[in-house]
Amino acid sequence: MSRAIVWFRRDLRVQDHPALANALRDYEEVIPLFVFDEPLLRSQVFGAGCVRFMLDCLAELQRSLAGSGLSLRWRHGDPLEDVPKLARDMRADAVLWNRDYDPVAVERDHLVMRALAKQGVAVRTFKDHMVFEPDEIRTADGGGFQRYGAYRAKWWAKWRAAAPESATLSPSRQSAVPSKEIKPLPSASDLGYQTIVPAIPGGERQALARLRLFLDGPIHRYGIGRNRPAQDETSVLSPHFRFGTLSPRSAVRQALRTLSDRDSQRNGASRSDVVTWIDELVWRDFFHQVLANHPHVAGEPFRAAAVAPRRPDGPEARWLFQAWREGRTGYPLVDAGMRQLNQTGWMHNRVRMVAASFLAKDLRLDWRWGERYFMNRLLDADLAVNNGNWQWCASTGTDAMPGYRIFNPALQGKKFDPAGEYVAEAARTA
Repeated sequence: MSRAIVWFRRDLRVQDHPALANALRDYEEVIPLFVFDEPLLRSQVFGAGCVRFMLDCLAELQRSLAGSGLSLRWRHGDPLEDVPKLARDMRADAVLWNRDYDPVAVERDHLVMRALAKQGVAVRTFKDHMVFEPDEIRTADGGGFQRYGAYRAKWWAKWRAAAPESATLSPSRQSAVPSKEIKPLPSASDLGYQTIVPAIPGGERQALARLRLFLDGPIHRYGIGRNRPAQDETSVLSPHFRFGTLSPRSAVRQALRTLSDRDSQRNGASRSDVVTWIDELVWRDFFHQVLANHPHVAGEPFRAAAVAPRRPDGPEARWLFQAWREGRTGYPLVDAGMRQLNQTGWMHNRVRMVAASFLAKDLRLDWRWGERYFMNRLLDADLAVNNGNWQWCASTGTDAMPGYRIFNPALQGKKFDPAGEYVAEAARTA
């Protein structure tokens, strides 16, 4: 009887899941697996809110798999050891997973592949986390893109020529998991983190419900609404894309479908607004291909020559960083954003740019301090996207404008929060 393990990572859903769909189609027994990566958890790169959001996503995944007759196994340890060990113990014929593109994850997966190959276990991997993978969109000379505008044009041309297909889930035949292996998920404290309730609920059902709500109205005002932090006019789906409770290719398809939907047309469907939102997912793909093609950006500027003079590290710099971190700079929009981040694990994108620009351009602090702080606080903490946005704001990235792109926090507040609603709400919840 053929048996396969599906290793879940940052794809915590059952719909449009290539690895799961292929396993259910091609193997008689399917064993879902998730590994709590102890070395990564111990590093504390991610914060308690991010970990709790992940646990909420896993809890729903466990329930969804059970509805298909499958039981999620989990391990708390090192994937380099746990994945090959489970494959050996279960006498699996194959291990399937959806690909990750962060440099550390690529190296991890390579080592797991080698270990499985020594055991005679087949490995099958699939595209999932990006709409188009780094090697699918290349420059004329075969390299990676360094300009978003050129990348975007190629991205849309490829979508029109060959939009990625969704993975159709087939009914499962049986589970290979004995009942004694079904056990409750660990808590945040079990993993070494505080127990907090994230402001955005996790899980595939929540992701799909939020997408429907967004597509029913706000997306058709997105060009203007996305810059109003006091209004609920953005999708707030980035944590779901981060943990894969929502397929990006499915989201693009559904967004474009609103343009031909009669109800949406009656409610003022707007192609420019829909495309503007999808472009945010194009930016996401762009930043992932930058990291994949230039892994040094994970710790260094993309363009070292573009680094502006910084305030020397010392007591003054550390005091200013603490004031920024705690929302005590005296600039209302910056402080409101940092309070929102600290209290909820979320910050409106317009305010993220203002806060990042203020740290790098006004306080003249090392942008990497802010990048690391955001990674430790955001529910949607994603290395490629967070790093790409910070380098964009600091003018050290691929599409940067050296020294000229500065977000004046006072003018930004007057323009995008003229009545002070966003700042007032942050003050009330402080």
